[in-house]
Amino acid sequence: MRNLFACSVLFLILFATTGTEAKAATMMQQTNERITVSGTVLDAETGETLAGVNIAVRGRVVGVASGPEGEFTLRVNDTPPITLVVSIIGYRTQEIEITEMNVSDLRIELVEETILGSDVVVSASRVEESILEAPVSIEKMDILAINQTASPNYYQGIANLKGVDVTTSSINFQIINARGFNSTGNTRMVQLTDGMDTQAPALNFPIGNLNGPSELDVESLEFIPGASSALYGPNAFNGILLVNSKSPFEYPGLSVFVRSGVNHIDSQDNLGEPANPRPMYEFSGRYADVIGDRFAYKLNVTYSTADDWRGINYSDKNAELQGGLSVNPAYDGVHLYGDDGTFNIGLLSFNPDFVAAVSQGLVNAGVPQTSAVQFAQSLPSQPVARTGYREQYLVDFDAENLKFNGSLHYRLSDNVEASYSLNYGYGTSIYSGAQRYSLNNFSIAQHKVEVRGDNFMVRAYGTFEDSGDSYIADFVGFSVNDQYLNTTQWYGLYGGNFIQGLVGAYVQTFGTPVFDANNVQALLSNPQLVSNLHNWARNGNAGAGITGADANRFEPGTQAFENAKENALEGVVPNGARFDDQSRFLHTEGQYDFKNEIKFMDLQAGLSFRQYQLRSNGTIFADADGGVNINEYGGYLQGAKSFIDDRLRLTGSVRYDKNENFDGQFNPRIASVIRIADNQNIRASYQTGFRNPTTQGQYIDLNVLTARLLGGLPEIVAPYDVTTNSFRLDSVERFTNELLAGNPNAAAELVPYTNFEKVKPEQIQSYEVGYKGLIGNKLLIDTAFYYNVYDDFIAQFRVRKAAGAFTGNPANDQAVAASLLSGDASNTFQLYTNLDETVKSRGAVFGFDYSLPASFLLTANYNWNELITNQEDSFIFDFNTPEHKVNVSFGNRRITDQIGFNLTWRWQDEFDWTSSFANGTVPSVSTFDAQVSYRVPDLRSVVKVGGSNIFNNRHFLNYGGPNLGAIYYVSLTFDQFLN
Repeated sequence: MRNLFACSVLFLILFATTGTEAKAATMMQQTNERITVSGTVLDAETGETLAGVNIAVRGRVVGVASGPEGEFTLRVNDTPPITLVVSIIGYRTQEIEITEMNVSDLRIELVEETILGSDVVVSASRVEESILEAPVSIEKMDILAINQTASPNYYQGIANLKGVDVTTSSINFQIINARGFNSTGNTRMVQLTDGMDTQAPALNFPIGNLNGPSELDVESLEFIPGASSALYGPNAFNGILLVNSKSPFEYPGLSVFVRSGVNHIDSQDNLGEPANPRPMYEFSGRYADVIGDRFAYKLNVTYSTADDWRGINYSDKNAELQGGLSVNPAYDGVHLYGDDGTFNIGLLSFNPDFVAAVSQGLVNAGVPQTSAVQFAQSLPSQPVARTGYREQYLVDFDAENLKFNGSLHYRLSDNVEASYSLNYGYGTSIYSGAQRYSLNNFSIAQHKVEVRGDNFMVRAYGTFEDSGDSYIADFVGFSVNDQYLNTTQWYGLYGGNFIQGLVGAYVQTFGTPVFDANNVQALLSNPQLVSNLHNWARNGNAGAGITGADANRFEPGTQAFENAKENALEGVVPNGARFDDQSRFLHTEGQYDFKNEIKFMDLQAGLSFRQYQLRSNGTIFADADGGVNINEYGGYLQGAKSFIDDRLRLTGSVRYDKNENFDGQFNPRIASVIRIADNQNIRASYQTGFRNPTTQGQYIDLNVLTARLLGGLPEIVAPYDVTTNSFRLDSVERFTNELLAGNPNAAAELVPYTNFEKVKPEQIQSYEVGYKGLIGNKLLIDTAFYYNVYDDFIAQFRVRKAAGAFTGNPANDQAVAASLLSGDASNTFQLYTNLDETVKSRGAVFGFDYSLPASFLLTANYNWNELITNQEDSFIFDFNTPEHKVNVSFGNRRITDQIGFNLTWRWQDEFDWTSSFANGTVPSVSTFDAQVSYRVPDLRSVVKVGGSNIFNNRHFLNYGGPNLGAIYYVSLTFDQFLN
């Protein structure tokens, strides 16, 4: 099949380039001369020359940019007439017909104007079209919007677009989502940078902007919320984000950007945040040049550094295990590590070695032998967790990001351009997944070769990641604790201390060390006494002669702690905390537009082949014996035609994709646009999509302390025999609550898990209607309603294996029941599944842009998302989206010739967050961003002063995420072609 695909792509290249080159050769035979056009571009109002204006030839890839003084010279291998398209953001585009072979001293005057609804987009149909006529909802940020954003960078400014949700794991790691089912690692979204999928091969989701272009090199970005699989294939499920960088042909010259700022303003140092504000720095440089008429190149370098946001949520993830005690022995703080996993100390009473050791100690203290054994067997059924360490001591908060982007471009003719591109990112960040991961010295590189013409495109690229020194913070905490005292010894000491305290209280209360079951039960029915016993077991009681299990625990700041931490970082999973991953992702695709062959309709076709190469060396996946390769291939066909004097346009497309582990998927899309008046359109679409189980959903085999994460393929699950003596974890939790409440029939709550089914792709059907219209050239309105239906919804759930089967024998069944009360990776498994129930959601967006007098612009949007289907407690749904959200922006990029500003207010509703890491409520939050810019034309520079969340409203965007605050900054941008 790979050979078939390679032959198909080769045929596509030959067909496209042969036809194009044949036409070019014919033209060259007709004339040995070239059309030459030279002139100057000016501002029509001020008469000032304009640099960086794009002068392109319609229907060709050839074009130039005006120089520092507005001058340009364009040469075209063609015969008149040709049409020049003259454009630059912020000015009205002009088309000029050239009817002579040589034109000199052409004077082009552009009118500065903000024309609402004039954007041209590509991603909605994979062909150029007006944003007003796009058949699906689409958002766009152009250069002006990118430069005007009040957010610290353009990527964070995406949060202002309609329908967008953003989660933050780190100061330099944001994840974009739309239309529900959000997560900190969103595998339902596809992000493309210059056509390259930016997902990390091992993580299977986009990594934000860690290796993407800086704002100096971004020309535009387009965002489509909703299913897009019919054109973009697997995982374009909730939406797609396209980031387009600047061509060196169109944007030559030197530009430099520097920014300095501060964060951690008024922090809570008692909770683990820095005591004082911390500095932030960013530098970016871009240089592009055109050599002759054919060759161009660009180089970009960006470096940023900051003190990262901290996780300071110490809420108890095991609150349901506390019972009636004043303290929870099983306490597991959200941002505490090393306290993951619990052990039921009641199991120690069934351990002969423990009973023998403890009873001997009691005998030595004067307790009769028989009573000593009975006391040693009197531990209550209570889960206990070890003591955790705060995130501040285990995670590397020195966030940094070094990026290098470059490309080489060569125009084989006026119609065909070949290029090579490199995107490289390196740095340190933090990611919240099933646990908190410190991505230290992590790197990802992408190499792309591409041949593009006016009617075709072929590209091949590879993504190569290296985990560097990345590690799991929870594992470090666990290891530090284990190096002090291994888990078995610690729990044994804890249980012995508890018994010692119990016997002391028994003697003090009843005056005798002779065991009486009723007396012991009376003591264990006293919640305050039991709370004290747990406290003494952990921390000691000098008066009672009890040395706590944590007595000599390594304390942060000591050399012993630092040594233990370094030891934990020496090894790789499962023997240490570090990953060892060098996974790769290869992708080849081609697209052809039949516009030169077919006139009665628009027709495009494309082919795609991709291969995931999992190389985690057993630290993430079950790939320790040489790695795992996963092959996928697909293709699509799209046709469109206009009717009724171009008032109705219908678009239909169908795509087929096949992953070697799953059945093939067909995805059709039907869309229509009805022009009800000039610049006013109603759109309606039926779209389908699918997502394959991720690479982790297929092959993961990872110990996360509280559970073992297992992929959904039979060969991954089989070694762990998860269907024998196993019960769904939600039923185990109900059983635990009943047991701790003293219900003798608690076992009736248990739901057996006896049948594993291979996970399969998830499908979506999306219905959408919308309206987009420009009223009076002043008001642009965009609104849409969607209704989504999900089948074979992929979710996760946990099961727990008991130590054996229930037999009806009281002693045996008591031990089996007790084994379910303690959970870790040895008996708890998190599995992937497909729900039988159809899952439904719906939502709407409404937004407008209003152009006020004197070039002021008011923009606002409202977003509504609702999960119709009730979430089941046993599954991790991850809808994780506020029902209501509002964004409002007000600004003017030129109040005067030198001063501009932008203000943005965002608000989102309270919502529930569910994930493998932590579950809880994300409170409602509102933030206010602002910036003021000052242009210095003589220096071709702009100074910007601004801040995000300027009122320092402390908040988090995902439960278990870091505590976010204000950022204040000042930046300087130099641009050789600044206008």
